[in-house]
Amino acid sequence: QVQLVESGGGLVQAGDSLRLSCAASGRTFSAYDMGWFRQAPGKEQDFVAAIRSGGSTYYLDSVKGRFTISRDNAKHTVYLQMNSLKPEDTAVYYCAARESSYSSIYYRPNYEYWGQGTQVTVSS
Repeated sequence: QVQLVESGGGLVQAGDSLRLSCAASGRTFSAYDMGWFRQAPGKEQDFVAAIRSGGSTYYLDSVKGRFTISRDNAKHTVYLQMNSLKPEDTAVYYCAARESSYSSIYYRPNYEYWGQGTQVTVSS
């Protein structure tokens, strides 16, 4: 069982930066693929970024060049550095984890564990 706790959300202005953190319990963090998803009001939960256990990274097209996902296996933590934030980035951001797999890393049902979410609000 893995428990995920997100932090770092908040209210910022357009163009600002935020760093989200997701701390994971469990002894095999390094063996997990980790992802970030977001859900805006009235919309479905969407893939944002992911990092495989081996370090490969993947991004939603609209955040490429602005967001960076990284992991610190020693700290059992995954990060999402968000720069040049836009109002359309406003959403609840969720951390997700799964045992390393060759299945699609973009597909929400492929993740087994989820955090409670952290709100990110970007004002114009």
